[in-house]
Amino acid sequence: MTERTTVGEIRRVIHEAYPPQLAESWDAVGLVCGDPADEVSTVAFALDCTQEVADKAVELGAQMLVVHHPLLLRGVTSVAADTPKGKVIHTLIRGGVALLAAHTNADKARPGVNDKLAELVGITPGRPIVPVEPYENLDEALGLGRVGELEEPVTLREFTQRVADALPETEWGVRAAGDPERMVKKVAVSSGSGDSFLDHAAELGVDVYVTSDLRHHPVDEHLRAAHLADPEGPAVVDTAHWASEFPWTAQARDIVENALRVNTEIIDVRTDPWTISAHKEN
Repeated sequence: MTERTTVGEIRRVIHEAYPPQLAESWDAVGLVCGDPADEVSTVAFALDCTQEVADKAVELGAQMLVVHHPLLLRGVTSVAADTPKGKVIHTLIRGGVALLAAHTNADKARPGVNDKLAELVGITPGRPIVPVEPYENLDEALGLGRVGELEEPVTLREFTQRVADALPETEWGVRAAGDPERMVKKVAVSSGSGDSFLDHAAELGVDVYVTSDLRHHPVDEHLRAAHLADPEGPAVVDTAHWASEFPWTAQARDIVENALRVNTEIIDVRTDPWTISAHKEN
């Protein structure tokens, strides 16, 4: 039986699971708009609050929308309705939808975004790539990224296909850098943009590092160093940012459902911006 709760109660549940104090200093997490006292019977979940997502939340009759990426991350001087983000804010307020973001706090929490990604690619989430200090047990520490091992070694080619099969499909797909026939077992993952952790992955001695938004020069330089290392440094798997993090919405939904008797909806709009991929025709 569905019961009504409040925006403030949903916020409390999300913040208990993903403590705001875990967020990076540059981040902007928490309640973006909405009255904590307003009643809620339906909560929607999405990765990004685009205009399409906001319209869908209103259409679903949701009174609250929980997302991963903050809508207002940088300095804001206007939310006029004739600006892209201002239009989203006005749509939500007029539709009676509160908006809450759980970003790097959800990345670092356990379980969090990175645990979900680790499980999908076939590893048990172990230590973080970058732990939050202090900690008693590194394998259970909070922090960015996760490290673990596959049950059995597979080739990089096979592992890349496994990742593609496990994640939501995008036009970008999944690509890898390294010898396709190389055997991999120890895996590091970092959801979202992760090229800043390439050196960390190498230092941890993993066979392959899974992340998103990788660029030519950082990967090229990483592979050059990897080839000279003994043992060889990690291969790299590059996924679409949205694909690596969207599965978190199910985790966040389950947390709310287990704590409160409300309706929940996952808005499965693919907010990955890429709509076409092409290869040269023979």
